[in-house]
Amino acid sequence: MKHPILNATPRTILGKKVKKLRREGQLPANVYGKSLPSIALQITSKDFKDVFAEVGETGLIDLMVDGTKHPVLVKNLQMNYQSHTPLHVDFYEVNLNEKVKAMVPLVLIGEAKAVTENVGTLLQTLNEVEVEALPESLPENIEVNIENLAAVDDQIMISELKTPEGVTILTDESQVVAKIAEIVIEVAPEPVAEEGAEGEEGAPAAEGEETKAKEGEGTEEKSTNEEKPAEEKAE
Repeated sequence: MKHPILNATPRTILGKKVKKLRREGQLPANVYGKSLPSIALQITSKDFKDVFAEVGETGLIDLMVDGTKHPVLVKNLQMNYQSHTPLHVDFYEVNLNEKVKAMVPLVLIGEAKAVTENVGTLLQTLNEVEVEALPESLPENIEVNIENLAAVDDQIMISELKTPEGVTILTDESQVVAKIAEIVIEVAPEPVAEEGAEGEEGAPAAEGEETKAKEGEGTEEKSTNEEKPAEEKAE
């Protein structure tokens, strides 16, 4: 099977000085394997990004170093997540006739019935699994069909996943990949009225107004009492 080719050269710049390499468009790297001691390398960053976009972490690459071809997998990639640029990469040389272990992404396909009918919400609780297979049989991803999830608490476990021939999942099969949870509705709290706000029913009267009202009541009563003798005299 044909694999993409990536050219690399031995690297003599080590440690913190590799920042200079990055500024020059070179990516610091290492390659190692069961029968290969670690070798420091440098690769053109653009070339690596193009190849990695094609194969990901489970596709084989023919790494060329001084005219020697090494079938490798990307084993560890360090990224600057602000600029989305690679900082360092490790390659692992494989024997095409020996099984290897790798992490493979899980991809949900279809649409859960519980979601389309507004019965519940979908939760993906696991994004990848560890598998074992021959290097050329490693899948790019494993698809998980979620169309039959129809009710709250419906779930799919690793034991239910279908894998290509020759691929064995090593992750605990009792783990849940996706499930349906209840829909949570957030209710906004009602605004609390400020005590004594103007115009509110039952708000206490201002101190000055209350005093004025009492004084008015006293004046009215006094005026009535003063008119009684005059009425009696008229009689």
